[in-house]
Amino acid sequence: MSTKDRLIESTRALLWERGYVGTSPKAIQHAAGAGQGSMYHHFSGKEELARAAIDRTAEEMRAGIDAQLSGPGTALERITAYLHREREVLRGCPIGGLTQDPEVMATPALREPVDQTLSWLRARLAQVVAEGIAAGELSPALDPAATASSVVATLQGGYVLARAADSPQPFDQAVEGVLALLRSSAPR
Repeated sequence: MSTKDRLIESTRALLWERGYVGTSPKAIQHAAGAGQGSMYHHFSGKEELARAAIDRTAEEMRAGIDAQLSGPGTALERITAYLHREREVLRGCPIGGLTQDPEVMATPALREPVDQTLSWLRARLAQVVAEGIAAGELSPALDPAATASSVVATLQGGYVLARAADSPQPFDQAVEGVLALLRSSAPR
């Protein structure tokens, strides 16, 4: 792995673990095994490096989610697969968690990929819900955009509940609750 990639990967890990404020250039350099000169050779500073790290995390998330939501099965089966996918629940969402970081939200260059990723996720889920409605799998009374926003809010809130309880159980309950609501909307 190149020094640039080590810096990005180290920053990704530190952002997820500590947030932006808690991620110092010195910690990044130490985790990457890179010197200050190497960091500033590749990036103008912490903000540019953090943006590269957030972009990479977002790209990986989108690719993984899109693969699941584009897979075989009914709309409800694909949404279920996405909601049941393997996650590090107690660590929270590596993108959604950044919304709790005041520095990220106050810095347009860092907030932008977070907002874009969550907006993309809502739009992608809305597309799958709309497909389910068109196929007669889900109730036409569902609003695809509102339903997608509810699913994303359930996931993000589930992370918060799990972290507060120090247990994945509240997350799992939230996921099962939203799936039960979707299942109950299916035409009989």
